[in-house]
Amino acid sequence: MEYYPRIIEKEMEKWLKRREAILVKGPRQSGKTTLFLHLKNKLGGSYVTLEDEDLLRTFEETPKLFAKRFAEKRKLFIDEAQYSKKAGKNIKLLYDLFPNLKVFITGSGSFDVKVEIGKYLVGRAVYFELLPLNFEEFLMWKAKDLHKIFCENKQNVVSFLNGQKVSIEVGFEKEFKALLDEYVTFGGFPAIVKEKDQEIKKELLKNLYRTYLEKDVFFFFNVRHLEKYRKLMRYISFSIGNLIEPSTVANDLKIDYKTFENYLNILINTYVVELISPFHKNLVTELKKSRKVYVYDIGLRNAVINNFNFPDQRTDRGKILENFILNEIKSFGEIRHWRTTAKAEVDFILLRKNEIVPIEVKSFGKPGRGFLSFLNTYKPKKAIVFAEKDFGIKKFGKTRVLFIPHWFV
Repeated sequence: MEYYPRIIEKEMEKWLKRREAILVKGPRQSGKTTLFLHLKNKLGGSYVTLEDEDLLRTFEETPKLFAKRFAEKRKLFIDEAQYSKKAGKNIKLLYDLFPNLKVFITGSGSFDVKVEIGKYLVGRAVYFELLPLNFEEFLMWKAKDLHKIFCENKQNVVSFLNGQKVSIEVGFEKEFKALLDEYVTFGGFPAIVKEKDQEIKKELLKNLYRTYLEKDVFFFFNVRHLEKYRKLMRYISFSIGNLIEPSTVANDLKIDYKTFENYLNILINTYVVELISPFHKNLVTELKKSRKVYVYDIGLRNAVINNFNFPDQRTDRGKILENFILNEIKSFGEIRHWRTTAKAEVDFILLRKNEIVPIEVKSFGKPGRGFLSFLNTYKPKKAIVFAEKDFGIKKFGKTRVLFIPHWFV
């Protein structure tokens, strides 16, 4: 079976020969099992899944016996650890009693919210997140020749952020735009990316949505009112890029505040939703508490609202591109949003190396008054605008502003 590369594998390399256990978390069907099977073939060892009831019972009731069976092969890959409530305690036991056994563990969602694992593995484990493919990985799989050009473009952005001189060259726009359209329509879950038929992509995403509700939400988090939970997912999916006011949402959906908070935490802990906090220095004029809501995978979001039209045919195109940019720039540093009480706003504020870098995402037109207001107020050395045309570097006062296409990161 052909293996499609993931960036996480390079990040894990320096830890493969060390003593620490390796814990990989992420949403359902993000490729954790495929990664473990690949590493097993590459490094040797044994693979088990705790979804198997017999293996789960042995792991929970007789962990020493469980480990003895696999200890000789030196490496043990334990998949779906969220099924064991004793995962943390028993993995600590394996770690302490079998010093020559390297343990790898996966769990769907932030399973340590329900399965106490972190407190047992302090100093004994390193953590990684395997999310759906980002745009760079998507290009690695779909267009290897363009991937090389993409990496050069992205490096130019990094160089700009580091204060270096850059030369912006934009080419193959039609091909990059077509690939970006596909990516923000169907998302980055591996099975969906590999599938060529668009109708099958849609069905796979709908099935992923159903499976998530039935297994993660109903079984694992014990949510019994799935219809209320589904309504919240739809509400948030329609609200990406907007401020979320908990009391307003709870009132609109006719659910109590405590239930809303519980459901929202589940959405966050299962890598469906993320909230971006505000950037503020002026405590009088700038928002201090309101957070903006986004999703980890836009394809899953499209399945929730049952809209798989390509961006040019949608009224929410701007918000989709904004969500896409957020997911791609998180590797650059910490992300905030900015909005004043007078409703001047900037999509994102990147906090990087003691600098603040405002980032604006435009589907049409030029930067708005909020962006220019931020430049005038904070006078950052650099800023970025993702735009449709007129690419290059321009000066706004003392600020160097990089104008680039959406598909540069």
